[in-house]
Amino acid sequence: MEHHAALPRAEGALRSFGVEEELLLVGRGSNLPFAAAETVLAARDESATAIPGAASLSAGPELTFEVKQEQIEVVSPPVFHFSEIAETIRRGRQLADRAAARAGAAVAALATFPFEVVPHMVPGKRFARMEKPFGITFRETLYCGFHVHVAVADLEEGVGVLDRMRVWLPTVLALSANSPFWQGADTGFASYRYQGWGRWPTTGPSAIFGSAHAYRLRSASLLASGVPLDTKMLYFDARFAPRVPTVEVRVADVCLDPQHAATLAAVVRALVETAARQWRAGISPDPATSDLLRVWMFQASRAGVSGELVKVATRRAVPAAEAVAELLRHIRPVLEETGEEREVSAGLAAILAQGTGADVQRAAFAQRGQLLDVVAEAVQRTLA
Repeated sequence: MEHHAALPRAEGALRSFGVEEELLLVGRGSNLPFAAAETVLAARDESATAIPGAASLSAGPELTFEVKQEQIEVVSPPVFHFSEIAETIRRGRQLADRAAARAGAAVAALATFPFEVVPHMVPGKRFARMEKPFGITFRETLYCGFHVHVAVADLEEGVGVLDRMRVWLPTVLALSANSPFWQGADTGFASYRYQGWGRWPTTGPSAIFGSAHAYRLRSASLLASGVPLDTKMLYFDARFAPRVPTVEVRVADVCLDPQHAATLAAVVRALVETAARQWRAGISPDPATSDLLRVWMFQASRAGVSGELVKVATRRAVPAAEAVAELLRHIRPVLEETGEEREVSAGLAAILAQGTGADVQRAAFAQRGQLLDVVAEAVQRTLA
């Protein structure tokens, strides 16, 4: 979705950025799936006034619908600084939880429900149009992602960025992994959401576009097939959002820990700025093919940060910490300019040391073998 009102780009490496977080709704106390999106969103305005200090940001986070009644989306305003993105993520989750409480629900930053669940569609003409052609893929869709928008000047710069940052997105996915359980079982993946989401026909890594003209042609060809209903259904791992000029990175799971989410948002902004500089300098994109990137993505989805990831420079599997260190070296010059190097380095070290949401979920399950414990832990950590 494209909700952001863009702010002007500041000087240097400070591009405006914002996030969209999809959250699951569970019964408050029961921790079972709760189809209450319409009721929750009816309470959103009243809840916004209950958050202390919410007026201190130029615009506060907003709540909106997603596809299913068991989830809602929190849309942050575009900001410039790490402290601001961390604060707006925290306040957005508070806003969502207070609105949910009025409907007898709570929010959980889980990218998939651990239980077997039959989700309920949110009413609307567009969603109704999607139901028949996409069948079970649409009916079973109940995934929560973390989308980061970063301002770019125009489509030309946006395509230059997309072409040059694509090889780093598997590591971003691994750092976000927060969906090991699906339909009552451990899937063997750290991010099963990425596997399930891949059932849609326009998801996954894109090939190198090369120019804005080529991007338009490829998009037009996909739409001409009659499979995607509109441009909103071009669900690449990263894409250009035309309504406001941003690069939208869609690859990540929603993060269980809000500070991990802020860290990843800052990583993505630094990746965009680094890629833009390479584009302006005439540095060619890494020639990795989309089928090679699919393999890297598969490995990141399977391993998270608890196994091996593919190192960009060597194309070889290495311990996750080594791949994350490579990513950090790649973006460190930009992070030093934005004054975020300390926060991001510490945030990445914390993810490696503590594990991602997938590791937390499995640890919660291991204590008693109860999936309800997984959700209870998630509800607590969502607002940590």
